[in-house]
Amino acid sequence: MDALIDLFANTQAALYEGVMQPIAFALGLGNRLEDVFDGTGWLLVGLIQIAVMLLVIGPLQRWRPVEAVTDTHAVHTDVIYTLIHRLGVFRVALFLGVEPVLDTLMGELRVHGVGTFHLEDLWPGVTDGPFTSFVIYLVVFDFVNYWLHRAQHQWHWWWALHAVHHSQRQMTQWTDNRNHLLDDLIGAVIWVCVAQLIGIAPTQFVAVVAMTQLFENFQHANLRVSFGKWGERLWVSPRFHRLHHAVGLGHESVPQLAVRGEATEEGATLGGYNFGVLLPWWDVIFGTANFEPRFDPTGIRDQVEAGVDYGEGFWSQQQLGIKRFIHALGFSAEP
Repeated sequence: MDALIDLFANTQAALYEGVMQPIAFALGLGNRLEDVFDGTGWLLVGLIQIAVMLLVIGPLQRWRPVEAVTDTHAVHTDVIYTLIHRLGVFRVALFLGVEPVLDTLMGELRVHGVGTFHLEDLWPGVTDGPFTSFVIYLVVFDFVNYWLHRAQHQWHWWWALHAVHHSQRQMTQWTDNRNHLLDDLIGAVIWVCVAQLIGIAPTQFVAVVAMTQLFENFQHANLRVSFGKWGERLWVSPRFHRLHHAVGLGHESVPQLAVRGEATEEGATLGGYNFGVLLPWWDVIFGTANFEPRFDPTGIRDQVEAGVDYGEGFWSQQQLGIKRFIHALGFSAEP
């Protein structure tokens, strides 16, 4: 673990000194070099992730696909989402618009005695090593992710945004980042707040985020792979997560059509199965696991059965998501 951390740190420093620092000075950001250095780390993570996607997950998809890709335009749109997130555009927006507010809020909390503690300190002597503490934080954030995911499917206003993700009918490794930007913003703010409250070190936080994202790419892959009876209960597989995206099954359990103000059809509901991001343990514990050995078509019921438009390109998906969101909050008659 230490060797990997050192390798990453050295590469980050070289990229910062050789590329990012000169760009920062050219743009008049000489007073923000510490932030530019942190951003260089996220950029490096994104480049590594994209390389793994192209060199490892991509060939796996071609080796054993679930279905033939017939809508390449939809996949290209997902690539745009991935590049926005993994090459730092979304991170820059967070840095400029959100992180200063969160830093101020956390500073005020500390002034009033609400201090940050380090979660691994609860088990002194057991969690001293970086690998052990990393595993603890990974499990904690995965637990948080499970409940965030449940909320995205249970609260109508949040589903109005999250539906962008589920509207992809040609699911591939690029689909993970196909999200409404407001949906991503809400999730990112919660993650940053949790990170501040439990005291995870910045390098550990980057590692947890990087690993979570990369495995999410794998789980969304157009890949006919199951981990078997026991493996499926230890780690989320592409089959396990694909069922979560299955039409009329994976993401249904409270009225869905009420989001659009229409009568609820029997079975057309929000909720569903297999919300775990990395670990299926939470689905097993809380009764949302489905281990049926099936590879269903993906999409949303009203999209498939009633032709509801969720948008074809990036901007149309974002605009329609905002309209559904406003409607779900009760501020408009039509989504």
